[in-house]
Amino acid sequence: MFKRIVVPLDGSELAEAILPKVEDLARVHGSEVIPLRVAVAHTLPGADPIEAQVRVVEEAERYIGYITERLESRGLVAKGVVRYGEAATEILDHVQEVTADLVAMSTHGRSGVTRWLLGSVAEKVLRGSPVPVLLVRAPGATR
Repeated sequence: MFKRIVVPLDGSELAEAILPKVEDLARVHGSEVIPLRVAVAHTLPGADPIEAQVRVVEEAERYIGYITERLESRGLVAKGVVRYGEAATEILDHVQEVTADLVAMSTHGRSGVTRWLLGSVAEKVLRGSPVPVLLVRAPGATR
């Protein structure tokens, strides 16, 4: 049923809370797991934006490489991806590009003013996804 599962990760333990559920689903369905990290560099005036972009992409590649190896060591087929840009947009674009069947992600559970100020990547993905989205509130997430 689920051939490809895209798993957006931001590098936090809260985001990684979805991984055990994804592993179970991938085993049951024989799915390819696609860990995805969207990198973006915020620079101060006078700083070299290209250098900052290179740095965040390299960091994201190391992180996704680690997650991909971890999934493969558990017998799963995984192909990690790093994209650069606005998180929700890049996630949704990648879902369509790889013809994913499912997006699985943790939510930080922000609400109220914090959600309004920071936005909710999970909500944007949920509203814009052409495929089902499995959202799990991460342990320790705010309420």
